[in-house]
Amino acid sequence: MALSPYFSARQHLSLARSLITKTSPAYVQFYITARCNLACEQCNIIYAHADAQEMNIGQIRAMAKNLAEIGVCIVLLIGGEPFVRKDIDLIVSAFSDAGIHVRLQTNGLATKEMMERCIAAGAHDISISLDSLNPDTQDVINGEFKNSWDRAIATISTVNAVFPKNGTAFFGTVLMPRNLFHIRDVVEFATAIGWGVSLVPAHITTPQEARGFRTFDDAGVCRFDPGAYPAIRSVLDEVAGMRRAGHNLYDSDEYLDDIYRFITGVPVRWRRRNDDVCDSPNLYFAVEPNGNVSPCCDFKLTQRYPAYHPDFPKWYRAGDIHRDVYAFTRPCAGCMYGSYPEITVTARFLKPLFKRMLYFNHGRPRLEALTSDRMKELAREIALRNKPRREEQERALAAHRS
Repeated sequence: MALSPYFSARQHLSLARSLITKTSPAYVQFYITARCNLACEQCNIIYAHADAQEMNIGQIRAMAKNLAEIGVCIVLLIGGEPFVRKDIDLIVSAFSDAGIHVRLQTNGLATKEMMERCIAAGAHDISISLDSLNPDTQDVINGEFKNSWDRAIATISTVNAVFPKNGTAFFGTVLMPRNLFHIRDVVEFATAIGWGVSLVPAHITTPQEARGFRTFDDAGVCRFDPGAYPAIRSVLDEVAGMRRAGHNLYDSDEYLDDIYRFITGVPVRWRRRNDDVCDSPNLYFAVEPNGNVSPCCDFKLTQRYPAYHPDFPKWYRAGDIHRDVYAFTRPCAGCMYGSYPEITVTARFLKPLFKRMLYFNHGRPRLEALTSDRMKELAREIALRNKPRREEQERALAAHRS
């Protein structure tokens, strides 16, 4: 199989090493800031990282070299909202210069000028949050911020206009009661404009068991009641069928099945080939804004391991970080934060691995250059066409609950 233009030859080697050995990290989530312009219902990360001072560009360059030394292939620049950092293009170049593939993330705050600077620095991969084709629904999910949907659509249009031919773009789509019957719309829209979709169910916890990313859901809007379980199963089956029919849903059957298990309180199974624990920090881990390594977005280590420290590669190879991470991952019941489960599934299950290889070598869609107005019109057309289906699903759910 030919090498994909999505990754460089060096990145292919790093990724292959990770998938074969299961002890070389393929992926790192770098929370470059806790600052954000939104307050999304399902997100708590801006509060979890509020006490973490942001690294300067010198520290980030040192971290990039360290991550490259231990074999990292991909880094996701996440926040908060990453594009509140005006030096984001310098952050991109720090990792690109070290040979690491960069994925950007934004809720739509990225401007054309900032995006072009990031592309010049080596980025050609981006994820944008889009949870509905209904502007009012999206604005509510984003914390009652008006016009957040319009801004996201404008940024999506900009991506399609300025990204290179080997560019890749995904929607990160939350799954929660408010948008359960909007998922098909988003997948259809993504396919029409050359994007992919990855679903993430809302994660909920309590103040007594505070986690970095999980919402406390004080308003009770993120938690599904048991009466909705059949509808959730139906929606997940529906989008899986759409993927098999050629729509651009990235998620594997393993992952979709575990979304259902996670929401309904049944133990997830994506970790079963690793003694029922996740693969942090062997295949992935997170880095806080101040540079400290953490197992994932939910937990913080008591011991500080700054990823920019000269001794970081030595700490990683010696197993010091692993020992402290395992104290959190071994008793953890499991999450469904897309990237972590999907990397484990890809590394440990042959069928998803084969499909990923096909996707990145031959199946990646082409970004369709459309104006923001045309994208909004297209979104309205899809939402209107699917309105009878959504209404029927709502009626069926109400009848089941009664």
